[in-house]
Amino acid sequence: MSNEATTTPVPDSPFRPEPGDRDLAPQFVLPLVVRIERAAPPARTDALETAARAVLVLLGDERSAGEGEWARAVRDWQDARIRKVVRRARGAEWRRAEALPGVTVAGGSAEVRVFPPVPLDGWPKDLARLQVSGTDLDDPEPPGAADPSAPVLWMNPGLDMSAGKAMAQAGHGAQLAWWELDAGARAAWRDAGYPLSVRTADPARWDGLTTSGLPVVRDAGFTEIAPGSCTVVADHPALRRG
Repeated sequence: MSNEATTTPVPDSPFRPEPGDRDLAPQFVLPLVVRIERAAPPARTDALETAARAVLVLLGDERSAGEGEWARAVRDWQDARIRKVVRRARGAEWRRAEALPGVTVAGGSAEVRVFPPVPLDGWPKDLARLQVSGTDLDDPEPPGAADPSAPVLWMNPGLDMSAGKAMAQAGHGAQLAWWELDAGARAAWRDAGYPLSVRTADPARWDGLTTSGLPVVRDAGFTEIAPGSCTVVADHPALRRG
């Protein structure tokens, strides 16, 4: 599922919906691959949470900073539009994906591998051949209440998104929260293993969440939903007002 996020426009923001200088830069994408075996597909909420943590793991990895081996690709990706693509793999496909440079993040039932950003037209062949569609997943049981002392990525209750689309949006939300944190808060989150929950917001709370000052993801509208739709509010305790 290919996604580009936007948020409230700010000058030269990688998430602004209008064309800008970032569109003139070479465009990159962050690939994520979710393991979906026929006999044991992951639970939907666990897949969303694992994808969000995978994005954070990539951002917080020492190889993504300074002179690290992934740093140039990450900088180029963040200097242009922020795009994420979620594909699915099973069996031999998954084993080939795991052989490529990246990090596998495991949840309760989900496994997601995140790779350093690649050019839009420069995908490794073992990732390019993977399918985007077919990532519809279900929760066998309703997820429990989110821990209010930990970060929560609140999904828009009024949008119907495939699991692949929602995984990319959760990743956008986690990334926005990461950018808003100071170095100390980032280090604390990383050292704790990036705990977070993904939950669908109560419809009665949604408007308040989007106007609370917390980071809000707005979709560019290329797939599934209308342009400018608010998809995720990133509710990190360190970013809450009051």
